[in-house]
Amino acid sequence: MRKNSTDREKKTIIWIVVITAFVTTFTGSALNLSIPDISDEFGINAGTVGWLVTGYTLAVAAMSVPMGHLADETCRETVLAAGTAIFTACCIAAVFSVSMVMLLVVRIVQGIGAAMIFSTNTAILVGSFPESRRGRVIGYSLAATYAGMSAGPAVGGFMNHHFGWRSIFILTGIICVAALIPAIFRLSGHRTGRVRCPADLIGNILYMAFIVTLMYGLSELGRGNAAVIMIIIGVMLGTIFVRHELKTEKPVIKMTIFRDNPCFTTANIAAMMNYGATFAVTYLISIYLQAVMGFTSQTAGFIMICQPVVIAALTPVAGKFSDRLSPYVMSSAGMALCAAGTCILTFIAEETGLPVIISALIVTGAGFALFSSPNTNAVMSSVDQDEYSAASSILATMRSAGNTLSMIIVTVIAGIYLPDSSLAGAELQLIVRIVNISFVAFTAVCTAGIFISLKHGVKR
Repeated sequence: MRKNSTDREKKTIIWIVVITAFVTTFTGSALNLSIPDISDEFGINAGTVGWLVTGYTLAVAAMSVPMGHLADETCRETVLAAGTAIFTACCIAAVFSVSMVMLLVVRIVQGIGAAMIFSTNTAILVGSFPESRRGRVIGYSLAATYAGMSAGPAVGGFMNHHFGWRSIFILTGIICVAALIPAIFRLSGHRTGRVRCPADLIGNILYMAFIVTLMYGLSELGRGNAAVIMIIIGVMLGTIFVRHELKTEKPVIKMTIFRDNPCFTTANIAAMMNYGATFAVTYLISIYLQAVMGFTSQTAGFIMICQPVVIAALTPVAGKFSDRLSPYVMSSAGMALCAAGTCILTFIAEETGLPVIISALIVTGAGFALFSSPNTNAVMSSVDQDEYSAASSILATMRSAGNTLSMIIVTVIAGIYLPDSSLAGAELQLIVRIVNISFVAFTAVCTAGIFISLKHGVKR
């Protein structure tokens, strides 16, 4: 009977992790299409509405590590259930929002709930399965993540058009309930029973201030002196945070892990580099398809969906093979495929045919699928079980940092050629040149990432 109970709980864990991984990406990608309607309803400009995305992203980045630390110190299952409850409650609150301020606060709180989910779902998943099945179940989680990303534009666009933007939150809330109920009633929390030191409150505050100021400053780079000031403040706060963590008895992040565990360090760096080289692909190709090739936004969306579909389909397969083969070597091979895909895109011109674009997106998607599950497996396999939540939250932060880095590369390159206008409204030749140079930079980042991945594979 004990075995049956354990198997049932494992299935419940997979169910909860898959659903929470799906909704956290689905909501964001679906809501992007609703920004014009939200802007019209509340009578504000689109830039202000964009804070619905920025506020959520900053909340996730700032809170992931503190929530991972909390989960490792208390109970991961409890933190996951609480995060799912907060995310669900925010879906309900968003439906009844009467002002932009209220909706923005709801989205920031929802980001905190998402951070609680990100810092625990992978940790619980990895801790519940033997090492021989770890890569496969990680693949399920990442496949759900990209399934949510794929479904968001199509489903969100349909619901926004026919039922309004609030219907997206209604649907997301219903899906969340399917994870919340088993998370509350069927997950058994596990505590280590060790004596714990008091929480590092100062370290948590310093970390959150450091991440918010630095990432906001980087995301606004090229838009004024305020961004540079924020970056400087962020770097200063980061330095103070590191010095504090090295001295405190119970740090938020054990800084020595980066020195003493080279596999963990280089796997996280490889993750940041991979996201840094691939996140802006969709942004650039979207502009290229519409401004250069003349497709509508809807058609461009259907063309680009091929990449996340490939990722969602191949990620579980890659995860399964990472249980048998070296996840380090597999992640290096995935990085190489990403480099090949971005390299193809460095040569696109005004007359480039659609098959070339689709082929490059498929190659890049296959590379990301081959990289993501093995890389996550490598990170989680390099730490002890009582550090799973911290490792998962650090990896999530590296992904956010990579996403920011990717957009910084595009922003800097576009700023050099178009200091006074947007990329979408530029001349076709300039758009093509900026796209080419951006993908040269991304290919260089991916190529460097190959050696980083191979390095931590050798040191293992």
